[in-house]
Amino acid sequence: MNIKFRPATPEDLALLRHWDNQPHVIESDPNDDWEWETELHRNPDWREQLIAEKDGRPLGFVQIIDPSLEDSHYWGDVPENLRAIDIWIGEASDLGKGYGTEMMKQALEMCFAVPSVTAVLIDPLQNNTQAHKFYEKFGFKFIENNSILITYYIPSIRFPVHCDPDTHIVCGRPDSHADSHADHRSQD
Repeated sequence: MNIKFRPATPEDLALLRHWDNQPHVIESDPNDDWEWETELHRNPDWREQLIAEKDGRPLGFVQIIDPSLEDSHYWGDVPENLRAIDIWIGEASDLGKGYGTEMMKQALEMCFAVPSVTAVLIDPLQNNTQAHKFYEKFGFKFIENNSILITYYIPSIRFPVHCDPDTHIVCGRPDSHADSHADHRSQD
């Protein structure tokens, strides 16, 4: 599948606003205002906003952040060396074709290409069971459930990762044999 990422730019404003108004996008993120007019002009070191394209045609959006540096502190007090992903397909006609799977594979590869990254976080809506299944097929593990969101993480194969049962903070401990481990995530 020939899907490539490129940086989202202010020229993508109309496209992203259009996608934000699609029923399947609203259903998965009903109360979120991404403030595209402002955010597309910002390029903080802790964030990548990407447009996924297939053969030059925009398909979807991916955001990868370092949640310990993110300026709104959305993820709370989290340790360093984590990443968080937001991902969606823009048009309903592009759902169910494997594009999201390929986008997530590439996003995870980008996250874990940084040797110090120990885990990746995601937070689908509690009632979005289709998204839960999608993330679980990649190996994401449940962390916590609040009234709206469910938080999951996927650990790097390089680091044993656990979730502290009291604080729900994902923690990693460097593995002394990290360089000898291959990345065995599924390649469906």
